[in-house]
Amino acid sequence: MRLFKRSPASNAVLPQSDGQKHSLAGPLLAWGMLGRPKWTPRRYDRLAEEGYARNVVAFRCIKEIAQSAAATPLMLFQGERELVLHPVLELLTRPNPRQGRVAFLESVITQLLIAGNAYVEAVGEGEPVELWPLRADRMQVVPGRHGLPAGYEYKVGSQSRRWSADALDGQSQILHLKQYHPLEDWYGFSPLEAAARAIDQFNAAEQWNQALLQNGCRPSGALSVESRDGPLNLTPEQYDRLKEQLQEQYAGAVNAGRPILLEGGLKWTDMMLSPKDMDFLNAKYASARDIALAFGYPPMLLGIPGDNTYANQKEARLALWEQTILPLLDFVLDGLNHWLLPRFGETALRLRYDEDAISALNPRREMLWARINAATFLSEDEKRQAVGYDIRV
Repeated sequence: MRLFKRSPASNAVLPQSDGQKHSLAGPLLAWGMLGRPKWTPRRYDRLAEEGYARNVVAFRCIKEIAQSAAATPLMLFQGERELVLHPVLELLTRPNPRQGRVAFLESVITQLLIAGNAYVEAVGEGEPVELWPLRADRMQVVPGRHGLPAGYEYKVGSQSRRWSADALDGQSQILHLKQYHPLEDWYGFSPLEAAARAIDQFNAAEQWNQALLQNGCRPSGALSVESRDGPLNLTPEQYDRLKEQLQEQYAGAVNAGRPILLEGGLKWTDMMLSPKDMDFLNAKYASARDIALAFGYPPMLLGIPGDNTYANQKEARLALWEQTILPLLDFVLDGLNHWLLPRFGETALRLRYDEDAISALNPRREMLWARINAATFLSEDEKRQAVGYDIRV
């Protein structure tokens, strides 16, 4: 039982020892929220709609990072020995009846990149028989007493399901992967939040360009009615009729360039945009670079003109893998190693990705092999060990 006492130096409530080691700050994390679900502190649906579904740059960054990480072959080790056959590998090959390994991992990583959080449910007591990815916007964390989650609650409409978590180590049937958030205790930070302004600017530029195209790449000009005695005012009926005719006969991309026929003293004055006003491409490219920067995606791979930071596509692809995809895959596998593998009752199990199967890392391997091969002070067996091969027997 957890007891509390007053500190003699202040009025602070301090936890007493109950034989278990707990963080002194842990109880403060759940202050005022103990046992109650806590919603994600932002609009996930807006992030997904504006940042993923409607923004081609963010969509491309998320899609390629998630697909590449999910398709990387995995290996299972017990100590230093690789296991070829094991229930863990069978489970990951077919996590659930609807998904294989690649589709399952892609959905988990995509949720992580959009929401900053990803949730996986393990079905079955002891060794799981299925793994299901759960939507981040439907999941709530229930704060626990010691700074660890007391459970998780999943809501769909009026129905809900709740899973409890161990009070000592936070273990649960739910795996919660979250990216670091400096201002939030229970939920992760989405890259889309960091890129939100750039995404809004890019989407606004797209809408502006679309409107320009629909209006013949120019704003509506000015119509005036003149007579010998000077400008005239139209009656409300004449004004509405003229506006309707212009909308029907001259607006839209289909009518672009059609000459306007004027009568009755009407005069048209063009209001053309200047080249500076029409320079939307540079603004779009700047926003696209900022979006790519938030995801760690080299802008050169987006095909943006002028981005020649990398000497060639191979270097850009290598940078994407080394700086973004592999660290993200390490993060996901660390979560699975800590949460999933202990359920199989064996020690020293760990999942790793197969670097030799990643073609984008070939330039790095070639440089390593060249350096090792040129090292005359190493024996053949030492060279084999240095590049990850066994010693010849």
